[in-house]
Amino acid sequence: MPLSAGGQPRFLARTARLIGLSFLAASLLALLLDVPANLDVLAVTVPLYVGMAAAFTIIGRTRSLVWSASVLVLGAATILLLGLDALGGGSGSTSSAAILLGSGALPALLVCNIDSTVRLVTLSLGGALALATTIVATADTVPPLQSVFSLVVGWSALVGVAIWLSVSISRALDRIARLGRAHLAERHATETEAQRRQGARLLHDTVLATLTLLAHSGVGVSPDALRAQASEDARLLRQLRLGGTPMPQSSGAYTLEATETSDLGHTLESVKQRFDRMGLTVSWHGAGRLLLPSDVLDAFLLSLAECLENVRRHSGVADAEVTITQDDTTVRAMVTDTGVGFDLDQVDSARLGLAESVIARIRDVGGRTRLFSAPGSGTTVVLEVPKL
Repeated sequence: MPLSAGGQPRFLARTARLIGLSFLAASLLALLLDVPANLDVLAVTVPLYVGMAAAFTIIGRTRSLVWSASVLVLGAATILLLGLDALGGGSGSTSSAAILLGSGALPALLVCNIDSTVRLVTLSLGGALALATTIVATADTVPPLQSVFSLVVGWSALVGVAIWLSVSISRALDRIARLGRAHLAERHATETEAQRRQGARLLHDTVLATLTLLAHSGVGVSPDALRAQASEDARLLRQLRLGGTPMPQSSGAYTLEATETSDLGHTLESVKQRFDRMGLTVSWHGAGRLLLPSDVLDAFLLSLAECLENVRRHSGVADAEVTITQDDTTVRAMVTDTGVGFDLDQVDSARLGLAESVIARIRDVGGRTRLFSAPGSGTTVVLEVPKL
């Protein structure tokens, strides 16, 4: 049973039930080892044992003080009846049964009743009643000091058990609460980092790309396309300033509306049109109509668009090839150009275009990225994402 603030009393009640039933069984077994001389007493005490067992069972579910008091009364009555049997010539097993009741079964109630004054007063009166009845019931077979010693040890031991359990459970609950707070803080930190990375990708894919075009005087891009791109970036920045959370579109643009599961062929056409406007000719091969979950689709096509943007900006050529294939579990895109290429070992891992907008974006949806390039030999990037 998992512990919680409400689970602690239930756990203590079930522990009290377990201890109480164990000592009840031991007491009844001691009684039955030697059939008492007075069979009428046996006939009366067995139903009382059954009544105490039923009360302990209910206490394990409800922790009711009324049923705890019932156990104390039934226990005292049983001990007195056992004492009557001892007066009639009963054996030592009768006294053993009485002592097991008074020093084990009845003090088991302490485990779940030390958390309020009313419960402690009730158990104190019950303890005094158990002591008195046990001394009377065992007077002819057990020295009074031995009976007192047995009851004092039993009640003291179970007081210690009750305190130890309460303290241990409280400490465990404190640790669980601290772990919960630490987990919450870690989750918030993870969400914040994810938002930061998403913001970095967003700026890199839009505003920084436009600023790069402006820095190169818009070479290779028509003025109308440049103005349209700058206008869209300005609208995006206004949304951010007003507290909006732009969502990535498969074409590489951003909007405030979430993207549902989409037709990959249609969104690929959007990507193609975007780079046609930018002066990059893209040849498409392979599968053209696929369905992917929206988050996987967005990561796949945004990474693909970033790969094409890298071709446009860095390869030195004006065309690229994209081959899309699929199997039962995976969609793959291979982006190839015949440009200048580069040395993979010289790539700065901090570059957002590669590290965040491609590799990390694909990894976040359970995919992987492979990169092949060498100076003068062009570049090939393979993107793989899962279908489910």
